[in-house]
Amino acid sequence: MKTLQAVLKLATEFLSKQGVSRPRLTAETLLAHFLKLKRIELYMHFDRPLTEEELAPFREALKRAIKGEPVEYIMGEVEFYGAKLKITPAVLIPRQETEILLDMVCKQLDGTEKRALDLCTGSGCLAIGLKRARPDLEVVAVDLSKEALEVARANSGEIEWLQGDLTAPLQGKFDLVLCNPPYITTGDYATLDRSVRDFEPKMALDAGPTGYEFFERLSIELPPFLNEGAKVFFEIGASQGKEVLKIFSTGPWEGQTVKPDWAGHDRFFSLLKSKQFSSILG
Repeated sequence: MKTLQAVLKLATEFLSKQGVSRPRLTAETLLAHFLKLKRIELYMHFDRPLTEEELAPFREALKRAIKGEPVEYIMGEVEFYGAKLKITPAVLIPRQETEILLDMVCKQLDGTEKRALDLCTGSGCLAIGLKRARPDLEVVAVDLSKEALEVARANSGEIEWLQGDLTAPLQGKFDLVLCNPPYITTGDYATLDRSVRDFEPKMALDAGPTGYEFFERLSIELPPFLNEGAKVFFEIGASQGKEVLKIFSTGPWEGQTVKPDWAGHDRFFSLLKSKQFSSILG
């Protein structure tokens, strides 16, 4: 039997020869997952012999990895905002940017919010993370994909999951909205890394020819479902800030703000349902 250290070395060399990026990290992540260890714990068990029973699922995982399949799908789970979430290729893999968005949202809540909405929920990561941070909130989440909602429901029973096209299945009004919509243009989608293009759901990424299609719809469709003063937060694409500001420059909006991600790119957009606008309409 080979030791854990020997297996890790062989796996890293195998992945490297097959052109897998970050081969050592990939090998460590997968091996730790199947051995039910933390990555750091691998180094504490370097001399441990591995049985064939332990190696079999790891070998299958390596075969999937060399085909470009993301590690998160191979493991079937991902850590997000302190929770472990089930994921499948029916949902987008939650990214660090989305976790930053949720953290930013939670820091701006003041306790007056009663009802929250997560549009394009996918795995449910934003809705679930928000509910964990604010258990008192009533959280409703919407996705067009039936398969995505099956994953989201498996991740939490505390959310009201609705299937439909954006605001179509909604009733009542909300004090808070989170949304990570598709914002990649059809042209840019074709140039994405194969691990994204070949494995993650196209409908969660490809917005259309301009990349602004969902923002344009929501600027019109969302206001009737918002209480005055409602807070709205979007994740947006790099360099989309100027155009998204323009889209939401008219109508019942105020406080429009674009914030960058850690790399300095446009990534987050927030605004409020104007109280003044509501009072004008009576």
